[in-house]
Amino acid sequence: MKKLKRYQYERYAILCQLAYPDAEAHYQKVLTPFHERQLVDKYGRKSVRILWMEDKKEVIVVFRGSLGVKDWLANLIFLPAKIQQVDCHFHVHWGFRRFLNLPMYSSTKTIDEALPLRELLCKVLEPLRAKGKRFTFIGHSSGGAVAVLLADYYERTHKKAVKRVVTFGQPAVGSRAWYKNYLLHHKTYRICCDLDIVTFMPPFPFYFWHVGKMLWLHDDQIYENTPTHERFLKSLQSWLMRPITYHYMRKYIRNKSLFDEH
Repeated sequence: MKKLKRYQYERYAILCQLAYPDAEAHYQKVLTPFHERQLVDKYGRKSVRILWMEDKKEVIVVFRGSLGVKDWLANLIFLPAKIQQVDCHFHVHWGFRRFLNLPMYSSTKTIDEALPLRELLCKVLEPLRAKGKRFTFIGHSSGGAVAVLLADYYERTHKKAVKRVVTFGQPAVGSRAWYKNYLLHHKTYRICCDLDIVTFMPPFPFYFWHVGKMLWLHDDQIYENTPTHERFLKSLQSWLMRPITYHYMRKYIRNKSLFDEH
């Protein structure tokens, strides 16, 4: 597995932030070099962004996380639901499977031409794939869960079309069978930050499984594939020790950039 480079991490993180409606004023310039298509739900909310440059082979597919009461309620329905992924099937979180089937339409179409997300996404990506481009799927929170599901599906339908998958604060997606059959473990980076409670969800650790390589950002370090119980205990210890660690000189040095704006 190749390492995720810093500039890639920063770009993907900002693009995930831009999936939410309150971020464009701060990061709009990041979108300037890209051509863009958007997939929109029946309420007119941007749910997926497809970004590419003519002279680059990478297409970035960005999935928005939960937005609104209905999305959050769906996340809390931890029931396993059967899903067919081309040549195999397994059980995944009901709320994330639901998202794959939501009617959406392209920013170049109208709501009357809406299709289920999975079908529409493949249709929109096809002209770009025909040009030899490859696809990076990214997302935050439930958007990350949907990203891994759709990346796996797309890899099954178009072999070697997926370049990488990067998620931020992603909950676990599916059963042990999902974990065993997932095609992109070696191309998937799951970013967790300190004690992000969503990354421990759903609260059934031996039924719902994470996929890919975990990169845990904690105490100014990156830990790889730290077991869940160890991550929780380290986070708890860090929280209890925080009043003391704030006295360390490295904390003062880390905040030096504040004086550039003073």
